[in-house]
Amino acid sequence: MIAIITGDIINSENHPSSEWIGDLKNYFAAFGPAPMYWEIYRGDEFQLKVNEANALLSAIRIKALLKSVKGLDVRMGIGIGLETYVGTGVSESNGTAHQRSGRKFESLKESKVNLSIATGNESHDQTLNLMLRLALDFMDGWSVVSAEIVSIVLDHPNASQKEIAKKLDIKQSAVSQRIKRARLDLILDVLAYYQNIIKEI
Repeated sequence: MIAIITGDIINSENHPSSEWIGDLKNYFAAFGPAPMYWEIYRGDEFQLKVNEANALLSAIRIKALLKSVKGLDVRMGIGIGLETYVGTGVSESNGTAHQRSGRKFESLKESKVNLSIATGNESHDQTLNLMLRLALDFMDGWSVVSAEIVSIVLDHPNASQKEIAKKLDIKQSAVSQRIKRARLDLILDVLAYYQNIIKEI
């Protein structure tokens, strides 16, 4: 099993690519080389192949990365399943993971939701997508500083608030406030729930 994340960047036409493309490419490169593991095409659309256990974490991390640029956001459809055909790149490969990701992504604009997942298990999908819709209620409203703190904590899960404060050159109390404002505790709960669910699929 693998996961495919298909996405497009919201409001990209109002921002030069130089504001976000370097950071996005650096993040994607950690998963493997392009175009087998990731592709950015048509300027602001992308596909990324990840391990199914990391799919939701990766999607939330992408959202935090893009929302660290004022005015940007991202729409993503996650598909979990098989890859039965490997093409010259991730966008040419095929399988249930690719199909589910593509269908989810296509349905996002209509449903006015920025993140949705398809695992092939209807009852798990229903629960996960309800949780995501509730989480998006505050994730879509992340400020630049909230998005930055989420990025750092997800990248360095074992770092203390003291270490994060040093990294950002702010007080520890400010780190605590930012973490609270970003509702990071709820994000981590959703990710823990996802980890349990994915083991069953």
